[in-house]
Amino acid sequence: MGKKRKHSETQTAEPKKKDEAAPERPKRSLFGWKDKEEVQQQTESNTDPPQVFRNKEKVMVTCSRRINYRYRHLMLNLVSLLPHCKKDNKVESRSSKGATLNELIELRGCSSALFFECRKHQDLYLWMARCPNGPSVKFLVNAVHTMEELKLTGNHLKGSRPLLTFSSNFEKDAHWKLLKEMIIQIFGTPKEHRKSKPYHDHVFVFSIADDHIWFRNYQISVPHNESDKMVRGGLDKMTLVEVGPRFCLNPIKIFAGSFGGPTLYENPFYVSPNQIRALEKRQKAGKYAKKVKAKTRRKMHELSNPLEPDEFADMWRE
Repeated sequence: MGKKRKHSETQTAEPKKKDEAAPERPKRSLFGWKDKEEVQQQTESNTDPPQVFRNKEKVMVTCSRRINYRYRHLMLNLVSLLPHCKKDNKVESRSSKGATLNELIELRGCSSALFFECRKHQDLYLWMARCPNGPSVKFLVNAVHTMEELKLTGNHLKGSRPLLTFSSNFEKDAHWKLLKEMIIQIFGTPKEHRKSKPYHDHVFVFSIADDHIWFRNYQISVPHNESDKMVRGGLDKMTLVEVGPRFCLNPIKIFAGSFGGPTLYENPFYVSPNQIRALEKRQKAGKYAKKVKAKTRRKMHELSNPLEPDEFADMWRE
């Protein structure tokens, strides 16, 4: 009978444990796999590029309740002209509208606002504000003509970036310079905006006349015939065709804050529409008073100068 083997001899040698950490997979690119050394060389060679300013301007456009249809169409025309704007619901025109609008602008992630406020169904005021720290400007809007009313022949690409042109009057006073800077920031479409087209085919013209800002929108018309292509820099063949809309801005006050705050500038020549209507009513009332006085004078004259009785008045009466 054979001898039994010892228990230690029966145990088999345990296999060596493999490394738990798996080797790192090389990175893959469009041109194939990359080794570790190549990746390290690229990361070492790539230094941080200098930070470039990127314009992330967003404008919220809204209006007050009970707005007139013509003014609502004007607001929609501006919305179609500004691809970087966001349209919001109507806001109640109250004394606390500033806090409400600032909260809405912050929720929508915007940095400025255009608020169309209608009073008495006939007076339109435009608030142009930078949020949340200001400044803000209040305008009275006159001479409104929408695109639907004008029916002009100009037609430019929707969403294209406009060229902003200003008259030389904007460099005279400090408040005009401030208004020019605000208009540039609000009406200028940011470069490479996702809703904008990389073309410049229309011009926004802001000109000052009689202390009012007049707005016009023109299409840059260029001949497109293959035989008559325009040479680069040939401005003599370019023409401007008006597109619309048209409106006039009369500045009332410039505030340091957003929709309020200390007054930086107040227009001394501004006359409110209520005062103009009251003056017209007084003039009409003056006309009526003149008519009444004329009637009383006529009666007094008739009483002081009576007609002589006609002797033939009763001749044909029976």
